[in-house]
Amino acid sequence: MILHKSANLTFFTPEDAHDDALGALFIDAGISAGFPSPAEDFKEQRLSLDKELIKNKEATFFARVSGQSMIGAGLDDNDLLVIDRSIEPANNKIAVCFLDGEFTVKRLKVENNEVWLQPENPNYPIIKITPENEFVIWGIVTNVIKKV
Repeated sequence: MILHKSANLTFFTPEDAHDDALGALFIDAGISAGFPSPAEDFKEQRLSLDKELIKNKEATFFARVSGQSMIGAGLDDNDLLVIDRSIEPANNKIAVCFLDGEFTVKRLKVENNEVWLQPENPNYPIIKITPENEFVIWGIVTNVIKKV
């Protein structure tokens, strides 16, 4: 369900899984990125991505990235972010912020009671937060989901 859409992010709420939904099939074999390993040792079980990615359901939202300002942090256009609003903002965390009427995702830089929003792409400027800005740290990014 789409909750809010802005120029940079589209927010979604986690959907309730049905009690009978067991999650996707998970093979606990440690997939080798080097030489192939024998497949005879694998164990088959069910994996719920909600249980893996969401620690606080009431405070967790998803948002789809639009733009290239965070590519150096591995956040690419169209990636899906998992955002937890219950995590305390801190220096160097990647945060979803509401700045002057728009949502944006940037790395927080906090020093000497000053806050900057640091993009992870040299083509974008660092944003210094001033008292004139309408500014709220909306949540902290905990995971990113990519399509390959």
